[in-house]
Amino acid sequence: MSASTSKLDADAHLLLDKPLLRLPHELLRKTFKQSQKAFEREQSHVLSTLNSLCNSPDISSEDALHSLDSLISRMQGFKRKVDALREEERTLHGHERKRIAHLQGIFEVGSLVEEGYERWSRVRLDRLMVDFLVRGGYEETATALAKEKGIEELVDVGVFSGCMRIEKSLRNRNTQEALAWCLENKAALRKMKSTLEFELRLQQYVELVRAKRHKDAMAHSKRFLAPHAETHFADIQKAAGLLAMVPETSVGRYKELYSPSRWEYLADTFVNTHHTLYGLPQRPLIHIALSAGMSSLKTPSCHSAVASSSSNTASMANSLCPICSKELNELAKNVPYAHHARSSVEPDPVMMPNGRIYGRERLEVLARKLGLPKGMVRDPTTGEDVEEKRLRKVYIM
Repeated sequence: MSASTSKLDADAHLLLDKPLLRLPHELLRKTFKQSQKAFEREQSHVLSTLNSLCNSPDISSEDALHSLDSLISRMQGFKRKVDALREEERTLHGHERKRIAHLQGIFEVGSLVEEGYERWSRVRLDRLMVDFLVRGGYEETATALAKEKGIEELVDVGVFSGCMRIEKSLRNRNTQEALAWCLENKAALRKMKSTLEFELRLQQYVELVRAKRHKDAMAHSKRFLAPHAETHFADIQKAAGLLAMVPETSVGRYKELYSPSRWEYLADTFVNTHHTLYGLPQRPLIHIALSAGMSSLKTPSCHSAVASSSSNTASMANSLCPICSKELNELAKNVPYAHHARSSVEPDPVMMPNGRIYGRERLEVLARKLGLPKGMVRDPTTGEDVEEKRLRKVYIM
């Protein structure tokens, strides 16, 4: 490998690693907001309680002492909550330091052939595998792999586990955990104009109507759906019409609301919202990395109607193209083709009847080696014998 091709571009290697620092940052922001809200709430309560005691001359000393004891007890509870949040912040800061040190390691590697690059790449591959496993629901396996490789601070098994737990509850037709998550992240969801909470409240309404609890459904609509009339007027109108429809209705717009597939939609919407909120890609990072690698290798011939040598047992040539292999060919179908600025063609190219192109000299040499009759050549890929007069001259434009 030449010096120019072995030179390492650290910035290009880190294109996939934005979530590695983004997620702890978002979690720290969330923890800070929780601490701030708790402080403001308790401060307001303390001030109002003290003002009430100071401005009540008729209050007995016994009642005043009882109020102060209650206030002290509440402050002790607040201190415990703040201590827990501070410990969570300390843990997140530790994760950030570990991750920055890991990313800094690639800048200390000079070239692709150094041993340090192989070590760094192995750690990243382990991270991608943990990410893939936990997204697929294999939480225990992902945790065991992270512990074995010593990369617990570089992965976010807990975050994905919480996401998968809420997703599973929605697929089991329970909205409570998802609504609690929406309440916890209400400000952030409002800022990103998420419709998740409305969709969950709408589903609660649908289930009340399905159970023929029409009075409860109308009360639920006034409390939770009506405030969204400005942005979801059409949906609220459709929900109102649902009161006159039975679950077995054949009317499309109402049949859609009653459909069990709504739960799958809610689960998918929650996962997308969760990942967007925390700056996480919707697909596993290893899929993105594989797609980038496959795109750099893929050419139109990889998915040609003509069988490649890798899939032809009669072939005399062995294809070294990974995209043509059985393992990756199907995965690469929707990946864009690589852009090749330069191409190389054998001298005096000719085209076989099956559309394959070879250099004439190569075919003639192969025919002599195989002892074919004069005027006959053999396709090196398919092993098919063809009359030389059937070959067509190819001109490069």
